Amino acid sequence: MKTDLNYNIDDLLVKSLLDEASEAEQMEINQWLSDSDDNQRYFEHFELIWMQSKRLAAMSHVDEEAAWKRFKKRTQTLKGETPVIPLYPQKPAFNFLRVAAMLVITACVGWIAYVLLNPGNSQQLLISSGTRTLIDTLPDGSIVTLNKKSTISYPEHFTGSTRQVTLTGEAFFDVTPDKSKPFIISVNDVTVSVVGTSFNVKDNAKKTEVIVETGLVEVAKKDYTVKIRPREKATVMKSKPEVVRQNVEDHFYNYYRTGKLVCEDTPLWKLVEILNETYEANIVIENDEIKNRTINTTFDQKSLDSTLSIVGETLTIKVEHHGELIILK
Repeated sequence: MKTDLNYNIDDLLVKSLLDEASEAEQMEINQWLSDSDDNQRYFEHFELIWMQSKRLAAMSHVDEEAAWKRFKKRTQTLKGETPVIPLYPQKPAFNFLRVAAMLVITACVGWIAYVLLNPGNSQQLLISSGTRTLIDTLPDGSIVTLNKKSTISYPEHFTGSTRQVTLTGEAFFDVTPDKSKPFIISVNDVTVSVVGTSFNVKDNAKKTEVIVETGLVEVAKKDYTVKIRPREKATVMKSKPEVVRQNVEDHFYNYYRTGKLVCEDTPLWKLVEILNETYEANIVIENDEIKNRTINTTFDQKSLDSTLSIVGETLTIKVEHHGELIILK
């Protein structure tokens, strides 16, 4: 792994996650990421730990200070309490690192203390898909399919009156019916509740989207609640409080499970959106007059070049490659 940057790569990654990296530093990070797949995997694990620590902090409802005091009391040896080594101030340039470290330590210590001091609680499991789609079976028999770069956290055993899981990214759920114990997914500040159904949940920086295949799903954000049925979706924008219900117009949400992109009178701009996401590409449409041209076909696990070749021939448009940029015109 290449880490011979001007300073430690971990410091740069923390600054990037805190949105404190300069343009030059971000370029340096991007170059490091492109150097090898190992670097990319290192970053994914780094980001996962970062995001999960924040999520665990939000999940912990205990008095962390009191819990930690009880935890220390239980672990003291007969010789007395372990000495506390003070943390002296660092240089101003590393303030952001102290903030990041405190966030992780507070979250992890609070949650670990809570689990250790409450043995009746099941151990939390964390599953990450990395760079591939992953299928996992939950303790109740429910099946979850994680899209790449997604994570799910859930207890080793579902106890109490609900089946609670936490999601980051995108996943398709096929939930085992149990009316006595609702299945609840926490996605940032959005809650998805079901008793037994199949549906897709997708979360990104702009919005959270839930699409139902079977059954009934309840989507809530603060005081707003919407119930959606098959061929319907609920959309929650990060910048708005309400939950919007709409009809589902395509099957693109299924692509990572089926390996197929099904186009039914699909406008070019919509297809380009999903191609950019699926292949992590940079495709742009140069001419506005071709954006709404529609296409009817199914792309079955084809390469990006093969897919674009078919699009170009079908819609009679040009496909030009300029490095990583692909222009349709």
